[in-house]
Amino acid sequence: MTASDNPCLSLAIARLTAAEPQHYAIWVFQAPYPGGYVHHDRMWTQPLSELWQHWQSIFSLRGLPMVPHVGMAPPPLLLDLNPPDTTGSPQLNQPTSYTGRLMQNLGVSLWQWLFDGSIQSSFNQSQGIAMGQMRPLRLRLEIRDPDLIPLPWEIMQPQAGKQAASLSQQILFSRTTSDVDPLPVLRSEQFLRILLVLGVDAAPEGADSANRAQLDLEQEAASLAKVLETAATTDLRNNRMTTPALCQVKTLVQPSPAELIDCLESGNYNVLFYAGHGTPAPDGGMLLLHPEASISGTELAQVLVRCQVRLAVFNACWGAQPDQQGQQTIPRSSLAEVLIHHGVPAVLGMRDSVADQEALTFIQVFARALAERSPIDEAVAIARQQLLTLYKFNQPAWTLPVLYMHPEFNGELIRPFTEGVTEIPDASPSWLGRQTPMAYLRSVASPNQLWSVRGGIMRVGRGEGNDVVLQQPEVSREHAEIFYRDSSWKEDVEPTYLLRDRSRWGTWVLGTEGWHKVHHQEVPLPSKTQLKFGNPRSQALEFIIES
Repeated sequence: MTASDNPCLSLAIARLTAAEPQHYAIWVFQAPYPGGYVHHDRMWTQPLSELWQHWQSIFSLRGLPMVPHVGMAPPPLLLDLNPPDTTGSPQLNQPTSYTGRLMQNLGVSLWQWLFDGSIQSSFNQSQGIAMGQMRPLRLRLEIRDPDLIPLPWEIMQPQAGKQAASLSQQILFSRTTSDVDPLPVLRSEQFLRILLVLGVDAAPEGADSANRAQLDLEQEAASLAKVLETAATTDLRNNRMTTPALCQVKTLVQPSPAELIDCLESGNYNVLFYAGHGTPAPDGGMLLLHPEASISGTELAQVLVRCQVRLAVFNACWGAQPDQQGQQTIPRSSLAEVLIHHGVPAVLGMRDSVADQEALTFIQVFARALAERSPIDEAVAIARQQLLTLYKFNQPAWTLPVLYMHPEFNGELIRPFTEGVTEIPDASPSWLGRQTPMAYLRSVASPNQLWSVRGGIMRVGRGEGNDVVLQQPEVSREHAEIFYRDSSWKEDVEPTYLLRDRSRWGTWVLGTEGWHKVHHQEVPLPSKTQLKFGNPRSQALEFIIES
């Protein structure tokens, strides 16, 4: 199964009428089962408005725009930040600081407001389907009322002590919009080709920039390029072994719009990274490429779509925030929304300003996860977890990245390894007279089972897409591969089968000195070798090569 097979639940929020500005409709417009398309009405509550305004007063780094229809927040001491105890038991491992309780309380309140009544039932059923398929649930949220876009929906959590939705790898969270141009047929990608653009690094007027390090842009570009290029060389997750994608990076430092467009059109890039200054504007914001030149989101969208750039990442202020005119939020005016609207598959922007070190940490882990062929929404969750670990739950760093995904896009940037393998063909007279030795796995104990190696490769794991499916909990979803390598063109080298372990817990192989563990390695696999996948106490399987 691929990333496109992940069950998906998509929700939309819209204000019902101008006469009742606090009355909203929430409905499901995509679900993994027919009965999941439900609708629910909700009133926006005064306690939520108070929490949101108080959250801004503490966590907003540049003064986010207020939701127009909310009133003034009460003094902080009047806010009860103790989340309700619905279990009747003491709450353990909860944030103890005031800021931590505020973060948690708003996250729980947003979840309870959104997932109410039939919406909660649809979510539960969808999550159950995903768990039954041993796949993550893709959760997408479309906010059609622009006044609600600035809220940090990424911090939503079902209850105190539970993980926030955007941190989970079992719930792949992103925002979306249905007001889009259709996606073109995307080319198949096997490499990361990144265009790194460093624009003007200017702070907005009135901001205190005295403490900000003034790095030479050429040096900064070289440093970022090195981070991205070496991302694939480090094993990020040791629960499975992957074949990392090669990563090629080209840098542009303060280019003119014409230079940027020419580079995109000639370079066949699939990722654009932009670091620099950005400002809100009605047509998707403005990116300051050069002290005397900028480009709008609408202008950039044309070339990104034409050049089939799949992912645009912006380390710039306000990339995920809409513009305002007076006290009115302008619909579909954020950079992320405009790019998605024109047909860019995925856009990652920042909800607020982000510190240099925080941005570097996020980009490094994010690029590494992409190189390991994670879907984009999963890679964002992995990088977000790193921000939380380093900068703590009660700090805003992990809440800043906002991912938008096109509703037709499955999140796949680089094809998963299991889809991109060129399998050794079956033996046939047309294959230069060579034949792949017939081989199979068989169970040692009764009842006997037998699995043949087809096309020179066999995949073993817990996922349904494997040739041998083992349901033990210690078996990884993509646990191991048995494959044939023909070296007959070399003198004195016999063709052989090999075992490649890709798992979290390893594969146990019986040798002359007893059982030994193979973990993230390739080892020869002679005939009559016994194997145990994941657990040394599990049932043994024997690998046989027919003479």
